[in-house]
Amino acid sequence: MQTDRLKLDNQLCFAIYACSREITKLYQPYLEVLGVTYSQYLVLMVLWERQECTVKEIGEALYLDSGTLTPLLKRLQAAGFIHRERSAQDERKVLITLTDAGRELKNKALNIPDAIQGDACLNSTEFEALLGQFKGLLHKVHETNTNAAKK
Repeated sequence: MQTDRLKLDNQLCFAIYACSREITKLYQPYLEVLGVTYSQYLVLMVLWERQECTVKEIGEALYLDSGTLTPLLKRLQAAGFIHRERSAQDERKVLITLTDAGRELKNKALNIPDAIQGDACLNSTEFEALLGQFKGLLHKVHETNTNAAKK
């Protein structure tokens, strides 16, 4: 029936949205120990991987705009986890690097991925399959949105 297509339970967007919120809740107790929010944790993961990034590069990695990132980065700086400074070569760019405290958080966070996998009751095979599916979907949707924005 045509009206069934408008039922909440038949919406991919809602299933992903609700799942994302529930998974983020699983992270809460682990991140409280670190003293960071989920969004701050995502920024830290980018920096743990790359060591130094511009605001634009972090935004691209996390699919966030600079208006969303700037207050987030200011809070991370106030907490003592990152440095923000203008590039000497191009003052339009703001470089983000980890402080010693920010680098130390990485060791405290090492158990989080395995803990979340366990809390979500996923074995390694299930986890890898879901991750692959969501990464594939993200790529397709992002590409579609990028192409639509160019038109």
